[in-house]
Amino acid sequence: MAYQLKNEHLIIDIAEPGDYQRTRFDWSGFITGTTLIQGNHTFCVPESLIPMQGTGGIGICNEFGLAKAIGYDEVGVGEQFPKLGVGLLTRTSDTAYEFNRDYPLDSFEISVEHSGPQSITFTVLPKDCRGYAVSLVKTISVENNRLIVDYCLHNTGTKGIHTHEYAHNFFGIDGRKVGPDYVLKFPFALRPWNDDKETMEGLSFHKGEVRWSGEPEEEFYFCLDGFEGQAYPWMWELLHEPSHTGIRELSKFSVSSVAVWGKGHVVSPEIFIELKLNPGDKKNWSRVYEFFTR
Repeated sequence: MAYQLKNEHLIIDIAEPGDYQRTRFDWSGFITGTTLIQGNHTFCVPESLIPMQGTGGIGICNEFGLAKAIGYDEVGVGEQFPKLGVGLLTRTSDTAYEFNRDYPLDSFEISVEHSGPQSITFTVLPKDCRGYAVSLVKTISVENNRLIVDYCLHNTGTKGIHTHEYAHNFFGIDGRKVGPDYVLKFPFALRPWNDDKETMEGLSFHKGEVRWSGEPEEEFYFCLDGFEGQAYPWMWELLHEPSHTGIRELSKFSVSSVAVWGKGHVVSPEIFIELKLNPGDKKNWSRVYEFFTR
């Protein structure tokens, strides 16, 4: 059973934990659809338009430990390590951790409290793994034309936690192809970088704007350095100019890094937060999205 939040401005569709069964993205609060009622504009698209391709992402889905999984380097083949929001995964080889492959899974238990048409809370219950144990509470709510995702991470184990979290925002406005009609804005001058310069071909960067010269034929990708989110009124804005419709993220936290990925049908601005929790520590943060049409 899927869940839905609704007010006079937004309709938000959220998957039941376990509908997504891969081992990359957090199973709790997996947002598969966002609709702005004014104009009936939609924003969420799948990672790939080809069935069974990719890692199953869609809409607003977050991930912990993209580059380095907690405890992975401490275990041998056949032993478990935790993937926050997902479960205990089993290491299957001597090679480095790969975020885009599936590992044998012992999933976490997730409880759901749907408290009304405008709010829902997912609680991922801790399960000890050699001293690593974490509780995750995620509350999703709508307020006017804003979608709010509140996180609370509690280290209930005996070992410290050091990881990163980000939301892989798979956005395509009204299903329109990426190209010159789109602009991605940041509230500061851009210094994009990537070791593979080919991933930035077809993109132009001017002050705080990213534009496309045509519909991308290949995946594009670039990175930006971190910044203090409190210093700006918003973090990024994706606008489809002909329809005057867009999304902006209004989150307020210290950003460790930024990545932008996409291809012909999708643009994914990814804002990373660094998380360090000693045993017993709690960390709260929020992601706020504003959907608009002019």
